[in-house]
Amino acid sequence: MGVIYTEMFLDSKTGIVKFNALLTKLNGEFQKTKDDLTQMTQRSGQLQDEISKLQKAPVGTPIDSKSVQTKSDQLEQLKRDIQRKGEDAQASYNRRRAELFAPLQEEIGKALEVFAKARNINVIIDATQVPLIYAAASIDITQPFINEFNSKNPVTASTTPPQ
Repeated sequence: MGVIYTEMFLDSKTGIVKFNALLTKLNGEFQKTKDDLTQMTQRSGQLQDEISKLQKAPVGTPIDSKSVQTKSDQLEQLKRDIQRKGEDAQASYNRRRAELFAPLQEEIGKALEVFAKARNINVIIDATQVPLIYAAASIDITQPFINEFNSKNPVTASTTPPQ
C-alpha cells in the first residue's frame, strides 16, 4: 500500500515540472485579460473618487448633479462590464485549464499505475482527497513518484505547443 499527496504535484520547486510549465502557459494566455480587468477596476476606483469629490463640494458651492449622475452612470456600466468580463474570463480560463491539464492528468495516472506495479503496490490512497489519521512515512510515495515522473517526462517544446 502507498500514500500519495497529489497537491504536492503542483509545488513549484519539488512538484511535477510539466504541471508548472502548463500553469505558466495557461496564465500567460490570460495575462492580457487579467491586465484589462485590473485597468477597469482601477478606472472604477477613479470614477468613485471623482463622484465622492463632486458630492463633497465645500459648503455654499453648488453640487453639479448632472456631472455626478453622468459619472455614476459610467461607474455602474463599468461595474457591469467588469462583472461580465470577469465571468467570461473565468469560464474561458476553466475550459482552457481542463483542455491543457486533461492529457497530463491521464499521463500521470498511467505513470502512477506503472510506478505502483513496479513496486508491488496494490493500493494507493491520495491523502489529499482522503483524510488520514496516520500513515507511516515509509509508505509515502509522493516524492519518489514525482522524481521518477520528472526524470522520465522532461518538459519539452511539445509540452507547450505554439498558439
